[in-house]
Amino acid sequence: MLKAFRKLWNDRRGNALVIAGAALPLVVGAAGLATDTIQWALWKRQIQRAADSAALAGVYDRIANDSSTSNVAAAVADDLGRHNHTNIPLLAGYPEIDYPTGTNWTNPVRVELALQRTLGFSSLFMSSAPVITTRATAATVSTGVYCVVSLVNTSETGIKATGNGDINLGCGMITNSTSLTAAIATGSSKVTATPVAAVGDIQDSPNWGGAELLPFTVKQNDPYADVEPDTSMCAASPPKFEVKKNKPLPPLPAAGATTCFSEMSIDGPITLNPGTYIIDGGNLDFGSSTNLTCDGCTFVLTNSDPADDATIGQITNFNSTIELHLSAPDDSANPYDGILFYQDRRAEPGFQTINGNSLSVLEGAFYFPTQELKINGTAGLQFKCAQFVSWIVDFAGNAGLTNTCSDYGDNEIMGKHVRLVA
Repeated sequence: MLKAFRKLWNDRRGNALVIAGAALPLVVGAAGLATDTIQWALWKRQIQRAADSAALAGVYDRIANDSSTSNVAAAVADDLGRHNHTNIPLLAGYPEIDYPTGTNWTNPVRVELALQRTLGFSSLFMSSAPVITTRATAATVSTGVYCVVSLVNTSETGIKATGNGDINLGCGMITNSTSLTAAIATGSSKVTATPVAAVGDIQDSPNWGGAELLPFTVKQNDPYADVEPDTSMCAASPPKFEVKKNKPLPPLPAAGATTCFSEMSIDGPITLNPGTYIIDGGNLDFGSSTNLTCDGCTFVLTNSDPADDATIGQITNFNSTIELHLSAPDDSANPYDGILFYQDRRAEPGFQTINGNSLSVLEGAFYFPTQELKINGTAGLQFKCAQFVSWIVDFAGNAGLTNTCSDYGDNEIMGKHVRLVA
């Protein structure tokens, strides 16, 4: 017996099988743990993605409901039903939803999720499966100051930079267009404006000059939606205000007055007193000899007729031959504070064209909410604290234009974007 055992001990045949047999539990264990770890990591990633999406959905719901939280739980539940791909029921009491506070946050929503499911291999050694928890916080955050707002809410392109010159705005641009080309920069234009945001998509282009592009953002409300023209001072047949070169000037309205005219036609040099100039149903017409100065003025294109289809005038012959030195009122008590040109929202869709030059300096907001504002600048067109708010904004100049502003004051249009913040 002892001899036979010694013979077996010294026999090296089949020792690999013995070693493999001894190592097999380690191999099976390593494979089992690796499989469970990968599955756990996959579930963790899936549930984190679900929490991220649900938090974003909650913020969008708050935005749509004037910051109310009353419907957030339903929005989160609906989003989880669409985007939780683990196919594992959440633990009782989840999702947990709360509304934390944070610097520069608005409409915050935090979503916490938890689930538990037995893992194939590790369950042999664990009394209970591990609980996977995750959380995500989303909110709207400030993204910068906008001075270009395109209100178009259809699939039409809202912001166009199609010229051949430098457009230096010193601020951001946003459009409510839902198009996949909501904002475009083509041709030889160079746009210096950041951020560039859109409800739809934005086509990347070197013409944007490295601007931060924010596609699929929240819509921008009309910053002047609360401004309504007052025509109570307009007579049944208001007079026409007319300036002609080498002709005597008409009587000027007193400083600070609100005056109503059926039409304003300027074709010569004149300095107007600060005030509000209501143009009742007619146009603001510039002639080739226009040299107009007015500090603290607003020109309002409206109609005292309350009918929805009442005629609303335009600014006509805004050509590069004229010279304008105009600034809007800077007075928070003035309903037109910061507004240089205001067109009634009843105006028919159309085009409003500005053909400026280096001799003109324009300060204030250009408000044409139902029309396309086309800015055809020539060399050195200058704006100060300008805001371009219209249905569509089209920069089509062949040379440079600049907009400089150190402080928009109470008229600042602050951009918001929905982001994960924690």
